[in-house]
Amino acid sequence: MSEPGEIPVSENGGSLFKVAFDLQDEGDWPPVLIERMWAEKTGKSQLKVLNTPFFARGIAFGDLISARPDHERRELVFDGVVSESDHSTVRVVFMSDDHREAVETRLREAGCTIATLSQFGSLIAVDVPPTTDYAELRAWLLPQEADEAIGFEEGAISAVHRAQLAEGFEAR
Repeated sequence: MSEPGEIPVSENGGSLFKVAFDLQDEGDWPPVLIERMWAEKTGKSQLKVLNTPFFARGIAFGDLISARPDHERRELVFDGVVSESDHSTVRVVFMSDDHREAVETRLREAGCTIATLSQFGSLIAVDVPPTTDYAELRAWLLPQEADEAIGFEEGAISAVHRAQLAEGFEAR
């Protein structure tokens, strides 16, 4: 997995493309109107997402997507999800740096990969792989949010992780 500004390396020699994801403007959030992510061509009309999104909802690392060329904008634009990967995307905003090390350590111990953006220093995008017990991780994150140490958002929860959630808990 690569950081948003880095060019990822194709594992199987596929062509890499930047894909633009147009975002809904909901007042102050997100702070950008377009998020661009790297994707690898995997078939005639599908691409595999190679980044963890910071703002786009319903997208996770490894998802297969379709994109259409926008000739006016001179870029590929996200058109839809072809199939979900078993990865999930969560985002964490640190209210202060007091809990950052503990939270990042816990996420890495759970097998997650963390991405950062310099212009949004208190925000991290977290790739939760299918091997992670998401119900357990979520149960650890929610009290951190209740204590106002972090803000927590579920950007895309895979079927694997939805199945792990205990009855009574639904992805937000």
